[in-house]
Amino acid sequence: MKVFQEARRIVDSLTPKYGEREAKAMMRIIFENLKGWNPVDVAVKANEEVSDFIAGKIDSVVGCLLADEPIQYIFGNADFYGLNFKVTEDTLIPRPETAELVDIIVGENQRKDLHVLDACTGSGCIAIALARNLPFADVVATDISDKALAVARENNKRLKTSVQFLKADILKGEPAGEAFDIIVSNPPYICEKEKSGMPQNVLRHEPSLALFVPDEDPLRFYRGILSLAKDSLAPGGKIYFEINPLYAQALVDLAHSEGFGEVEIVRDSFGNLRFAKISR
Repeated sequence: MKVFQEARRIVDSLTPKYGEREAKAMMRIIFENLKGWNPVDVAVKANEEVSDFIAGKIDSVVGCLLADEPIQYIFGNADFYGLNFKVTEDTLIPRPETAELVDIIVGENQRKDLHVLDACTGSGCIAIALARNLPFADVVATDISDKALAVARENNKRLKTSVQFLKADILKGEPAGEAFDIIVSNPPYICEKEKSGMPQNVLRHEPSLALFVPDEDPLRFYRGILSLAKDSLAPGGKIYFEINPLYAQALVDLAHSEGFGEVEIVRDSFGNLRFAKISR
């Protein structure tokens, strides 16, 4: 079978489940990972024969995708903010919305030598992207999961950044004793009651520890971070959160009750209330 025929077969197999647009994106990712080809290569080599070995690999990947395994976990990597990150089922898959959060931070903070904390770092994608794009920033990132931290540290080494990754429990006020110019977090914020509306590939494969909070305490991690920030946010500093749109106003009220006077809720590119910017 030729390349163009194999590409069409991938798209036709995946379209009923994922839609044609996402199926085409997955086809490109498959060729990139199995052959090292970009979309131009796929077009140029359209009439080349696909080996039986590669065809078998493609069948295996398509089977996994039809069984709800995310393509990022199949190949063990995900693109985020122009960088390629290792991901495993111990870390969330970086989302485009989170890249928008990085955009906001980078756009508003170009002063040199900023001291930055990324809480609940997961794969380290936010911390590493900020280390790459804020001038001479000193970035610290924390997580409670040893397995997630191992992935983050590997990404730090692969992408040649110097983020300091620490095991810390934000709910216990860790890390204490530092003053940060920027505190950022994309913490767990999905309530258990929201599971019924979520895709199976997320529920079955992405880490629950990084996703869910109890229905009775949806702002658990924001409360912990704001409590830490009362002592650890430097004068003139700012907190940036990715948030659950359902609890945007509740977060505003919480921040005010914790003594933070300036709270701005920002919509993402889909129009959802997705980010919070908080300062004193």
